[in-house]
Order: sequence, then C-alpha cells, then structure tokens
Amino acid sequence: MNIKDIAKLAGVSASTVSKIVNQKDQSISKETRERVLKIVKEYNYTPYASANTSSSKSWIIGVLLKSSASLNTTLDGIIQTAQGNGYSTLVFNNYSDKDQELKNITSLCKQNVDGVIWEPLTEQSLSFATYFKDASIPLLTVGPNGGKHAICFPYEEAAYQITQELIDQKHSQIACLLSKGRRTSAFLEGYKKCLFDNHMKLDKELIFDELNDNLAQKLNNRQITGVVSSHYHKALEFYQLVNTLSYKIPEDISLISLKSDHTEPLTFSELSEISTYAIQNTDFGTYIGNQLIHRIEQNKQKSQPFAQAFHLNNRTTISLPFNLNIPRLTVVGSINIDTYLTVPKLPNSGKTVSISSSSIQPGGKGVNQSIGAAKLGHRVGLIGNIGSDLDADYVYSALNQYGVDSLGIKRRPHTDTGKAYIFVAANGHSTISILPGANGIFTPEDIEEKKELFENAGYCLIQSEIPLDTVAKACSLAHEYGAKTIFKPSAYGKIPENILSLVDILIPNEDELNELCPEFSSIEEKANFLLNYGIQTIIVTLGEQGCYVKTIDWTEYFPAADFPAIDTTGASDAFISALASYLLYGYSLKAAVRIATYAAGFCITRDGVVASLIDRHSLETYIKQKEDGLIKK
Repeated sequence: MNIKDIAKLAGVSASTVSKIVNQKDQSISKETRERVLKIVKEYNYTPYASANTSSSKSWIIGVLLKSSASLNTTLDGIIQTAQGNGYSTLVFNNYSDKDQELKNITSLCKQNVDGVIWEPLTEQSLSFATYFKDASIPLLTVGPNGGKHAICFPYEEAAYQITQELIDQKHSQIACLLSKGRRTSAFLEGYKKCLFDNHMKLDKELIFDELNDNLAQKLNNRQITGVVSSHYHKALEFYQLVNTLSYKIPEDISLISLKSDHTEPLTFSELSEISTYAIQNTDFGTYIGNQLIHRIEQNKQKSQPFAQAFHLNNRTTISLPFNLNIPRLTVVGSINIDTYLTVPKLPNSGKTVSISSSSIQPGGKGVNQSIGAAKLGHRVGLIGNIGSDLDADYVYSALNQYGVDSLGIKRRPHTDTGKAYIFVAANGHSTISILPGANGIFTPEDIEEKKELFENAGYCLIQSEIPLDTVAKACSLAHEYGAKTIFKPSAYGKIPENILSLVDILIPNEDELNELCPEFSSIEEKANFLLNYGIQTIIVTLGEQGCYVKTIDWTEYFPAADFPAIDTTGASDAFISALASYLLYGYSLKAAVRIATYAAGFCITRDGVVASLIDRHSLETYIKQKEDGLIKK
C-alpha cells in the first residue's frame, strides 16, 4: 500500500497525505486530517523512510481467512504444523468483507511475516496478491477462489463418491442439498459428474439450496428416493422436514452427507446418526501448513497433492429405494380426458340445463387411482391405452408430474384418447357419459405385453371401463405374479363369473351391487351371494352413508367422514387408492377402510378428481387430529 493508494482511498492528493503523516498539516482541516489518519491506520500505511527493511526471518506465518467458519479444524492443523516447525501464527479474518480483506493484507505485509496462507474472498480478491509479491512474502492460496495454483480439499471427489453410494443402492431419483460455503461449487460438480458417468439425466429441479415447498411437494409425490447433502447441518434440517411430512429415513428416503471432522451435535433424540463421509480438515491444515513451510524454506522436495480416502462412517440412513423395499401397485384401467360441466341440476329427458362453468382434466379410473396411490407414497405403474391425439401428451404430463410409471401405456394409432363428459350438480352429485376411444380396443394382448409390470406388485387395481376379456386377463396375471386384485365394477351391469372368481376385494357402489345381484333385496344378502365366488372382501360404498364391509369372518358399517360435498365424481377412486395404499403399508382391513373414508371425504370437497386426491402427509396429519392412534407411529 503506497501513498498514492492512501490518497485515492481518502479522496485527497498524495501531498496532502504526506503532510499529514509527517505532521506538517497546519493548513489542513481537522475533518480531512482525521479521515486520512483513519485510512492510514486501517491499511497499516508506513511512510517509505520509516519502512521496516529488515531481511531477517520473523518466524511468523500469516493466515488470512474469509469467514469465521471457513476453515473449521483446518486452522488447528495449520497451527500445530507451524508450532512443530518453530513458527508462530498470526490469524486474520475478513468476515466476508472485501474492504477488511485488503486491510488485513496490508497489516500482514507490515508484520513482515515469513509466509501467508490465504483463502481469497472472491476471484477478484486475487488482484491483492501484488502486495505480497512486492513484499517478497511467499504466498499459498487455498479454496475455490484461489486461482489455478490454489490448494483445494477434494470436495468434488467426496460428492462423487457419496452420490455413487446411493446409485449403488439402486437409487435413480437423487436430490442434492447445498449450503453456501467453500465446498458448495465443488460438491455440485461432483454430484453432476457422478450422474453423468452413470448415464443418469441431470434434473436441475432436484438441486436445492433451501428446504422449500417445492422440495416437500416432490417428497410427497415420491419423486425423490435419496438425498446427498453438502453440509451436515443441512442434512439435519432435511431430516426434520421429512419427519414433519410423516416419512421415515431410510425406509422412505435415504440420506447421506459430508461432515466436518469436528463434532457436530445432533438435534433430534430419535436420530442416532446420519450416514456421512467425514472431512479430515485437520489433515488438510497439516498438509497446507507443510506446503507453505517448504516454500518459505525453499525445500525443493517434490510434494504430492493432498488426498483423503473416503468411507462411510455408518449406514444408518441409507437403504434401497422405498419402491424396492415394499411391493408396488399396478393399476389396469381406463385413461380419459374428462370434461367437467357444472350445472344447477343434473339433466334429464326433455329438459335443457345451462352450464355455469367447464374444465378439462386428465381422468379415467385408471389415471385417477394410479395418481391417488402415487400421492399416498407408493410406486405405481399404470397399464392402459391412449390415442394418437394431442390429449395423449396431456395424460403423459400429468402422470409424470405425480411420478406414475407410464411404461405400461400404449399409444394406439388412428385412435382418439377416451373422453368422459361429467355433469356436476350444485349438491355435488354427478352423472358421467363415456366415449371409450382407445379404451375400447384395450386387449388381453396389450396386458400380456406389459406383464413385467405385475412383478413385485402387492395389489392390482382393476376397473371395468375397459373390455371384460382384458379385465379377466389382468386378474389372471395379477394372481400369477402373487398380487391381490381390487376390482371396481363400473360401466357394465353383469360381470361374468370367471372374473368374479378372480377378485379378492370387490368395491361396488349400491347401484352397481344391484346390477350384480338383482335377485336379492338387501345389501347383506347380495354380499353373502358374492362371497360364494371366492371373493374375500366385499366393500359397498354408500356415499354420504359411508360403506358396508363384508368378509367371511365379520361384517361392519363404517360411517363417512364429515366433509362438505362439492363434487363426488372421484370419491370411489380416492377410496380405492387409499384402501390399497394402506393395506400395502401393512394396516389391517378395518384401519385401511377408515383411512380410505377420509381420503374419499377430502376428494369430494373440490371440483375435479386429480387435483382433489389427497397426499399422504396432509391425510395423516388430519387423521391424527380426528382419530388419535389410527395412523401408525
């Protein structure tokens, strides 16, 4: 720092600075004198005539940090190495302030230190290196802003390896959590490189620097199975978020993080430890301390780059993806584009009604039930047919949004996607007219082509808005692969005996039950008759009256959950997807039915079906307030 630099900072001439520092300032105002002297002190300016020109060693090493936590225990390694070699250390901190950084540099130069370890605040800070060069002070830069010769901790390698740990556990939907710090950019690069080397597409929407609603939504939609975190404190925050969403680590989501070698306290009593790679900052400090001393003492011995062998300290929070830990759900059914028409009363013969509003959404029982189960936390595959029209792209987009596996969907050329026209009255009741489209040419051969989707399926959800021979094939394949069948008899009156004999759980509404068993008068008689086909459970949905459940061993009426009815169209789909989901989670039939009534209740409070299907966190949070103990802890 020379007299011209001081003059520029103070906004005065060099001669004015000279007069002030040499106490020949009688003609200079008090305000100017005080401003100049303040800058002279801050930047440790010494007039040339009185500068320290001694060439003897001071046996002091300067360390210039950019923030209080920037080097963690690295500083311990530097100090121990310096003291072990007969050097003292002089430590300065910029506290992320560029002006303070320059002040600290000028102070170090004035102290005549033998060498400096510097962590530049920004890449632009490197312009200050000339002060060390002019003072002939050996300099070693560290960190991402230290230039091409800087020594950096191998954070990129660490990130690569922890990402690979999850990939080795068969994870493909891996999110990256970042905190600001010296390791952030390198960590992100390691994460990206690992995905690239494993031929996995980078999804920028899975990179988070804060725990926001978007992250929570992706967790609820099961679009993330594993997470890597650049910092341990961020991993702890993520653990807390997952806990509030009623998910478990590692059963639902695997988590692995970098962690500094100093002890970081746990903040949750139920958490024993997070799976981590420990960063050996002390070893890194020892290394860079030795490197600087070699440079000071002009030791020409060729140095090796810093390296650390990484290994997991434990596997507590790492597991296979949830979808490989538990069976999946397979849905076979109709795929439509639903047109909703809101009317004051449902139309009937000879009457004309005015439509107050309309909307178009993806639908069909296959779509509704698959999205409903996916939002409740399951891996779901949908098998069905769509057309070659633009509506097909709309369907794919909706399924991808909620994480439904669409590999089982077949696009049929020269055919339109199915259409449903739904009239919804002010009281929430609805009528539906269906134009089958591609659903009408959904064949048993189409099911056979996608039979691998029945592998590891716990339940298969099937509806009769598709040809009955296709329904029969789906039921048969489900049993062949060990899955139980849940069947919704819709759009047809009579269902052949060969299909009923392949059904494990039958879920008709009251009208559908009457069409199945017109010869009996009561619900109880009809249910008893259907059990003779080998059906294990009959559940008759009764709208606002709840539902009736009949098995070989017990019979019970379950009340409906108390929700205002806006649109009842998707109630049965919400009920079925929730029933299957919680049976797959290991709940008893009675508990699963109770939970399903709440899911159906939520669904009727909004227009449309897909948007009204409840996610697992919201459903379980509500139920815990209403029926303590129904949801497992």
